[in-house]
Amino acid sequence: MAPVAPAADPRFEPPTLARRFGALVVDWALSILVASFFGDPVRDGWSPVVTLIAEYGFFVGLFGQTPGMRLARIRCVSFTDGGRIGVIRALLRGALLGLVVPALIMDRHRRGWHDRAVGSVVVAAPPRPAQPSATGR
Repeated sequence: MAPVAPAADPRFEPPTLARRFGALVVDWALSILVASFFGDPVRDGWSPVVTLIAEYGFFVGLFGQTPGMRLARIRCVSFTDGGRIGVIRALLRGALLGLVVPALIMDRHRRGWHDRAVGSVVVAAPPRPAQPSATGR
């Protein structure tokens, strides 16, 4: 089944800012952890930011969600067709998100400047399919 484009869905309801912020906190913590392997995140403030941008480029570009987004059950998709945005657009989105200010100015779909610049939107992730129990019940 093809994803429904948020731009074409009059019932589209974006996820809460709390879920988005929670996902960002998880992703930021992961980027600090990874950045600590090749630099001192406290002394070299650029390393966690570069790591976060790379994390967004890889995970959002290829899978539509970062680890934090997966935990928050949200994903980042193309606003016009509901599909993946690709690595290049995800890298640009991550770089703009690193500037912070674009993320604070949102439209009615809770799309910050970083989302509008690359044509993306954050949506609720579809529910995960139920896993069969080990007992077969």
